[in-house]
Amino acid sequence: MSRAATLSLGALMLLTGRAAAIEEPKFKVVHQYADFEVRDYASYLVAETTVSGGFEDAGNKGFQLLFDYISGSNSAHSSITMTAPVIQAGQKIEMAAPVLQSAGTGSFAIKFVMPSSWTIRTLPVPNDKRVIIRQVPPARFAVIRYSGFWSEENYRTHLEELKAAIAREHLSAIGEPVWARYDPPFMPWFFRRNEILIPIPPN
Repeated sequence: MSRAATLSLGALMLLTGRAAAIEEPKFKVVHQYADFEVRDYASYLVAETTVSGGFEDAGNKGFQLLFDYISGSNSAHSSITMTAPVIQAGQKIEMAAPVLQSAGTGSFAIKFVMPSSWTIRTLPVPNDKRVIIRQVPPARFAVIRYSGFWSEENYRTHLEELKAAIAREHLSAIGEPVWARYDPPFMPWFFRRNEILIPIPPN
């Protein structure tokens, strides 16, 4: 992430008051297991872009495009309030094989959740055609929460923990994992809230 983007996001978080003002998608916890929980998420809007690159670099590139959009690079020249989390998910690539990033490069969807006060009709159109507005349907997820660095190694360690945990409970994944980051870059690593969400059947 560029220094300018980091400072801009930091200033935004400080000015709005993170604890009081940062909106998150609405969900209900339907089951609490020892190592993870199951949540039902309501539908929500995202600004989304797809970028290629390594796991960490792709997140930084996508963040900058979306941050430009909410900072006024849109048809109304309007600023849109920052929400949480920043979402990253692997995309299906050649041979229709769904992958998340391993060593090397891949394709990732990076998403900002839009504030609930906006609708798909009222959100301004992105100036950059690489950014789209999309409605995410309701879904159920198995979720693990962890702190620490935004590294691929940390992500993959907890992804394997979540996969093993849901297998023990005889649950099955029905889609690709999603990585969610809730904190600004200046947050100390040991305080950061990170989550991995795996979609599972509703019943």
